[in-house]
Amino acid sequence: MFSAFSRRLLRAIALAASLLAFACGGSDAVMSGGPSPTPTTARLLVVTYTEGFRHGSIPVAETTLRNLGLSSGLYQTEFCRTAADVQTMMTSSHLAGVDAVFFANTTGNLGIPDLRGFIDWVAAGHAFLGAHSASDTYHNAPEYLAMLGGEFLTHGNIAEADVRVDEPSHPSVAHLAPRFRITDELYRFTRFNRADVTVLLTMDRNPDDGLGPAGDPADLPLAWIKSAGGGRVFYTALGHRDEVWQDPRFQQHLREAIRWALRR
Repeated sequence: MFSAFSRRLLRAIALAASLLAFACGGSDAVMSGGPSPTPTTARLLVVTYTEGFRHGSIPVAETTLRNLGLSSGLYQTEFCRTAADVQTMMTSSHLAGVDAVFFANTTGNLGIPDLRGFIDWVAAGHAFLGAHSASDTYHNAPEYLAMLGGEFLTHGNIAEADVRVDEPSHPSVAHLAPRFRITDELYRFTRFNRADVTVLLTMDRNPDDGLGPAGDPADLPLAWIKSAGGGRVFYTALGHRDEVWQDPRFQQHLREAIRWALRR
C-alpha cells in the first residue's frame, strides 16, 4: 500500500509527464501544421539611368515595379536613377544589402565602377532582371552581354505581335499560354544562342513592323531565363510603351519573374 505522501508524489510525477508530453506535441504541431515563417522581404534595386536613348515609359516602369513590390509583399524597391547614383549604389558595399537588380530600360554604358565585380555579384547567387532596352546597354562589354544572353540589334515600327509561350510551366509566362497578342516595339537580337538560355516567349512569325515580310515563319525570341554562375537571370524584350507596363498581363509576367529570380 502506498502512503498518502507516496500517492501525492506519484500524481505529481504523472501530471508533470503529461504536461511535458503536451508541450512536445504542441511544438510538433506548430512545426508541422502552423504557418511557415515569412521570408525576410527582399531588396530590389531598380536601375533606370540611361546614357543613350531614354524611354518615355521609364516613370511608368518605376511606378509599376514599386507597386508590384508593395502589393505582393515580395520586395522593397529602391531606385538608381542618375550617374551619381550608379557610382554609389552599384558598388560592392551597397550591393551587399541587395538581393536583385533590375535594369528597366537602361541604355548605353552606365559607368558601373566595377562591372566585372557586379557580374561576379550576380554569379555569387543573386538575381538580375532586365526589361526591353536592358539589351541596348553595355554594347562594348562582352561579359555583360554574355550574362544577359543577347544584345539588341534593331527594331521596326511598333506593331502587334502574336507571341508563342515556349515554357508554359514557368510561372512568369504560365498565364499567357499558349499564345497571346500584344502591341509594342519588337526587338531583334544578335549574340543570342538558344542553347545558352531557356526561351520563354517567341514570335514564330514576322510581325508587321517593316522588318521582313509580315507573316513569314521566324524565330524571334522575346523573353528568356538563364543561369549566371549561381545566380538567376531574366530578360523580357517587352516594355517600350507605357501601355505595356500598365497591362496586368505584363505586370504578372514581371512579378512572377522577380519571384522566380529571388527563389521565393
